Amino acid sequence: MIKLLRNLKPKEKIFALISVFLVALQVHLELKIPDYMQGMTQALQTNGTMNDILVPGGHMLLCAFASLLLAVIVGYFAATISAGFTKVTRKKLFEKVESFSMSEIKNFLPSSLITRTTNDVANIRMFISMGLQLLLRAPIMAIWAIYKIANKNFSWTLVTIIAVVLLLTLISTLIIFVLPKFKIMQKLTDNLNDVTRENLIGIRVVRAFNAEEYQENKFDKANKELTNTSMFTQKMLNILSPFMSLIMQGITLAIYIIGAVLINQAALLDKITLFSDMIVFSTYAMNVVISFLMLSMIFIIYPRASVSSKRILEVLETENSIKDGDFNKNTKEKGLIEFKNVCFKYPDAKEYILKDISFKANKGETIAIIGRTGCGKSTLINLIPRFYDVTEGSILIDNVNVKDYKEETLNNKIGYISQKAVIFSGSIKDNIKYGKSLKNIKEEDIKKALEIAQAEFVNELDEGINYDISRGGTNISGGQKQRISIARAIAKQPEIYIFDDSFSALDYKTDYNLRKALKEYTKDATILIVAQRIGTIKNADKIIVLEEGKCVGMGTHKELLKTCDVYKEIALSQITKEELENA
Repeated sequence: MIKLLRNLKPKEKIFALISVFLVALQVHLELKIPDYMQGMTQALQTNGTMNDILVPGGHMLLCAFASLLLAVIVGYFAATISAGFTKVTRKKLFEKVESFSMSEIKNFLPSSLITRTTNDVANIRMFISMGLQLLLRAPIMAIWAIYKIANKNFSWTLVTIIAVVLLLTLISTLIIFVLPKFKIMQKLTDNLNDVTRENLIGIRVVRAFNAEEYQENKFDKANKELTNTSMFTQKMLNILSPFMSLIMQGITLAIYIIGAVLINQAALLDKITLFSDMIVFSTYAMNVVISFLMLSMIFIIYPRASVSSKRILEVLETENSIKDGDFNKNTKEKGLIEFKNVCFKYPDAKEYILKDISFKANKGETIAIIGRTGCGKSTLINLIPRFYDVTEGSILIDNVNVKDYKEETLNNKIGYISQKAVIFSGSIKDNIKYGKSLKNIKEEDIKKALEIAQAEFVNELDEGINYDISRGGTNISGGQKQRISIARAIAKQPEIYIFDDSFSALDYKTDYNLRKALKEYTKDATILIVAQRIGTIKNADKIIVLEEGKCVGMGTHKELLKTCDVYKEIALSQITKEELENA
């Protein structure tokens, strides 16, 4: 947790140091109250004047008011520090997750990353907020109060020490049993979030197959596991309160019993002193016990905060598997792509997804990739923008290895359209001018990109390009989302376009018109298309056929019909033999 606390800003560190001083002053004022109480007690027993009572009483009120004021100031500082820490830590977590490759994101799971950014950070914020007030106050109060009573009476001091030892033993035992459960609770929270997220994403399928009961049982299982673990920790921690109460009442009773015996045995003049000492000692002893009670509250919060801090550090200290290069210069070549003996397998996987892939795409060419489901088509093109890095071999863009590029420079060369259209909340205009490279794009260029992407539906909307899209694009169709995502890439005017089966939600006519308009507009750009439809790719300059991760054919549509059985089989599954011969 100390590593995370280094995220505090200089201003917040100064607030923390001031808080230490203010807490010490607050404890000093509170421990002055029993001294004034002792004077009042002696005045009452020795027939003192009213002034002997009112003056110490006034001092007690001033000390109590000043202590209250200091507590408010420390509370303000604690709130400021914890809020600042929360803001900085969440920002660092978000930025770190953004820098992750797909390997790291899959390793942590999205649901767990969300929990770490919200729930875990909140646990530490609570610890800082309460800890700054209680964690500082409790030891200062305990040490100071023990110092005050150390020389009063051995019997009373021994009773207080025994009470403190019992408290520490109880707290330590609880921590030993509870801490491992808190670790389990955070993992179970991740699991519950994952089940909930999966259900919400797939709600249409759940309802279509009447699988509500199955999903409910799945949720109930995850919920029950979390509830049972939570109940165990709460039951264990609830033991603390009655035992604390027993020890507090017991120490008061023990001090008064010992005091009664001592007063009974003392001389007449010593009885008054012993009685006032007993009152003061019991007050100091209670301060000691209350200090450890405050510490116990911290120990209740600390285990969760400790587990949360480790989970957060696990994310922040994870090294990215994909290292950013330093090449950010202009290249002589534009739109040149070359795969050299590329092999790839996912981290911790035994089998290769891609094996010995080699091809070259020149500026202005259209390269299509086709193959059966699961043959590695999407994986192949995902290696170009470095969502993953090749296991063996190399990929060159404009004669520079993609690993040598700075991430921003590489991304500026590529217009990527994912297999599943990703639409963000905001207007259509916001979705088109998305990202740093499109920040200053003109409105006419946005409309031009939408026109090429065959997104005529935008013109029919009352708000036009200012039409507001719901989160995830739930208020537009799949085909409309796909065309907006294509327009986003077109507006970028990159050297290389990557279409990962991006025409699947389009009808044949729209598909044809879009490819025709795209060919005219992007004649100087290199295009890579992953597709299932023969009609989408048959006019490509080069078609790569994949089978079980290997390249089993490469050439034009007509060439592959003669030389590649896999391609011919795919083609015949979509169109008749007569149509194929006349194509």
